[in-house]
Amino acid sequence: MTGVSEGHPKSWYTATAMPLEPYPRLEGAVRADVCIIGGGYTGLSAALHLAEAGLDVVLLEASRVGSGASGRNGGQIHSGQRRDQDWIEAHMGLDDARRLWALAEDGKTLLRRLIARHKIGCEMRTGLIVADHKPGYVAHSHAYAKKLREVYHYPHAEPLSREQLRALVGSDAYHGGMIDHDGGHLHPLNLALGLARAASEAGARIFEQSRALAVLDEAKPTVTTAAGVVEADWVLECGDGLQDGLDVRVDRHVMPIANYIAATEPLGARAKEIIANDAAVADSRFVVNYYRLSHDGRLLFGGGETYTRRLKDDPGSFVRPYMLKIFPQLADVRIDHGWGGLLGITMTRMPFVRRLSPHVLTAAGYSGQGVMLAPLFGQILAEAVRGQFSRFDLLSRLPVPAFPGGRWMRWPLLAAGLSYYALRDRL
Repeated sequence: MTGVSEGHPKSWYTATAMPLEPYPRLEGAVRADVCIIGGGYTGLSAALHLAEAGLDVVLLEASRVGSGASGRNGGQIHSGQRRDQDWIEAHMGLDDARRLWALAEDGKTLLRRLIARHKIGCEMRTGLIVADHKPGYVAHSHAYAKKLREVYHYPHAEPLSREQLRALVGSDAYHGGMIDHDGGHLHPLNLALGLARAASEAGARIFEQSRALAVLDEAKPTVTTAAGVVEADWVLECGDGLQDGLDVRVDRHVMPIANYIAATEPLGARAKEIIANDAAVADSRFVVNYYRLSHDGRLLFGGGETYTRRLKDDPGSFVRPYMLKIFPQLADVRIDHGWGGLLGITMTRMPFVRRLSPHVLTAAGYSGQGVMLAPLFGQILAEAVRGQFSRFDLLSRLPVPAFPGGRWMRWPLLAAGLSYYALRDRL
């Protein structure tokens, strides 16, 4: 068996995925210490850490492990939290900002350790460029790189002039920016599949095609699926944008939006003309263009988003104009793969980490930065189950207000607001 298919979208990731046999569907009643909802990075990491600590863990995945955002995203590894340190300082103070920066650094360390320890073949590489699409943004990027070095003692951030950036990225669309030499990128689906294998080998019971339909939040909470029920001491809700509709306490703060990626044919020698140093790139637009080279020399380009649960029928054609705006020299290049996925966002773009009740916890709403943060947050959820709440409590202080409009009006209000910011990108 090579790769995965059923339950996963057709993509370059599924075409190059490591083998992983399907897990069974939950049927009947089972008992566990912890029931985890969602087979993405957060849930799989929590399952792995809890199982290694000797707890009896059941994980419920609605489709296949890694079939959601964890197996469809851009694979980029950013440093820090989803918002920059200036924003965090303004909203939480310098002390908590320092703690959150250190926490994110722990996330990168954990990610590398998990990959090495469990021999996960996800082609992890270093380097991440932030490219400014407006000249007025460059001074802030340079000042921010300096701040990271001087205030946060982070030596890996380096400012880039327009000429320096142009030498690295083959586009005239940018005016400068910065490079994070300790950021990077990887094969996201293989990371998820590797975490699933590790969690299963540690003793976690994984059930696929087992969507959680309801959580009965009592002293001994229960989770029901179409064919079974799990009674547990703890429930961890880790479904992110794909669990929309399960728990209104999460729905008020986390909403799914759709994002898209296209993979070109192999570029051969032209690849180095696109990205000279093999770093990942994300630009400064509100609706971010993000891209990188695959290990077989394709450009994986993420661009455009839609504010609906329904994905585009032809994602490759949808993404192509975004790609050609940055790289018009690729007009003759074929798109071999195109796919979309739903990710969870929040009002502030900071993750929603909360104790929903004495025995129900959640971590969701990574807003596009889950590759590095979600495995860490899974570990932190596992710590909380075992009575260690210090890191969980720090994350619980992140300001994540509810979306306006209630459960039903939040969708049109969100679409209107995000469309405004998307328009600003083009001005």
